[in-house]
Amino acid sequence: MSLGFITHKETLKKVQLLSPAGNLRKMQIALHYGADAVYGGVSHFSLRNRAGKDFSYEDFATGVEYAHSLNKKVFVTINGFPFNSQIESLKNHIARMRDLNPDAFIIAAPGVVRLAREIAPNIPIHLSTQANVLNVLDASVYFDMGVKRIVAAREVSLNDCMQIKKVLPDLEIEIFVHGSMCFAFSGRCLISALQHGRVPNRGSCANDCRFDYEYFVRDIQSGNLVEFCPQELYVKNPDNNVFMRLEEDSMGTHIFNAKDLNLASYIHEILESQAIDALKIEGRTKSSYYAGITARTYRLAIEDYYQNLSRSNLYQYELHTLKNRGFSDGYIIHRPFQKLDTQNTFSAISDGSYQVCAEVDCSGKFFLCKHTIIKQQWMEIIAPLEYYPKYDFGLDFPSISLLDSYSSKESSRKDVVLSKNQDCVLQEICNDIGQIVFIAGRYYLKLFKIFTASGSELESVHSGNTHPIVLPTALPPLSFLRIKINDTTNNDG
Repeated sequence: MSLGFITHKETLKKVQLLSPAGNLRKMQIALHYGADAVYGGVSHFSLRNRAGKDFSYEDFATGVEYAHSLNKKVFVTINGFPFNSQIESLKNHIARMRDLNPDAFIIAAPGVVRLAREIAPNIPIHLSTQANVLNVLDASVYFDMGVKRIVAAREVSLNDCMQIKKVLPDLEIEIFVHGSMCFAFSGRCLISALQHGRVPNRGSCANDCRFDYEYFVRDIQSGNLVEFCPQELYVKNPDNNVFMRLEEDSMGTHIFNAKDLNLASYIHEILESQAIDALKIEGRTKSSYYAGITARTYRLAIEDYYQNLSRSNLYQYELHTLKNRGFSDGYIIHRPFQKLDTQNTFSAISDGSYQVCAEVDCSGKFFLCKHTIIKQQWMEIIAPLEYYPKYDFGLDFPSISLLDSYSSKESSRKDVVLSKNQDCVLQEICNDIGQIVFIAGRYYLKLFKIFTASGSELESVHSGNTHPIVLPTALPPLSFLRIKINDTTNNDG
């Protein structure tokens, strides 16, 4: 759909897309699937203890070199809030990360901002969303401290960002466009600290807001707490008549559970404001597939904007293939009370519309199984956008009868012989091992035979099998194979 904007977009500075890097592989995937930059960190100072453990200093150094070889950037997260006992360790950490030559530090605490400027004066400072900047006054304070960019609080509106940019045109503004949202202001919730001693703004949040809680009521006669009899109840705010659902099913209740942020359908509005310099995706602890699909989808939405196009249905089709808690546009476009859709009271998380079956390795010749795969099963190939010349994607998984009818056509039965150094391309092929067909802008693959790299033939392969499986032809490295969840039996029913 053409947007009809009159802005001369060729004269605009292009917005940066920033993706999470929970480990080296996710970093590589995000960069190849469309991210201009990635963010991540090492150790508990990075505000994601689990993701920090997945990155050693050596791996992170490799990641920085790898990104720079692609002319892309790496931002280091040092956005925890340290205690006095950690300051010396923090100084050493800042110096060690400085020596890796990253492109910026992401920092939340004012004291750490000043410390980083002393230890690493040549590394730009980006202010973390944990600092909760909502207005011009706070933005001005940090700008005067030498901060180059603020990652605005998730609770900020687009109008607020435009006002900040008007007063501080040299301050870069970055906003979150996708991923998990906190029940409270980012990092300010104490539920996890009270229940587990795991402090959110120091990187160890237990996500207690997502738990399956159970209801208890006090027995009038005994005074004891007894289990609540499950039935649908609501509480009402008498000031504005807003209802909150109080219901427990077999999995519990989820009254604190915020939906996930999803602003893909609003990219044109955000970029048209000319106030936003970078779009950020949350999710360092999420899957490799998440890293790829979010980077690819938001890259497509950004490129569409500069081509005066918008394909909201396509963006949402892809993002709904991911596990999610339901989606909301959060605060940037509408205020919560205008839509009342920011909470998911039904489940902690739901499956996406697709199941990832396999991840292709860096050679492109083998895949590792992530779900049951059988012979003659059609799977969609997901690769970076550069392998799709027109970006003209269909919006459904074809029926098996349609796929089989395409596979019988002479035009698709092109046998190929791979040379050892052949480049990986996406094309229709058919050989003894399997077949690839092209339908509605997408590529689909099925295996006639399932061989391990060592030559053993299998009837099927399951996620517990760690042996690399041979592909019928080399695919783009870091690709994925997926199937529609309601189509796992590969039939037309």
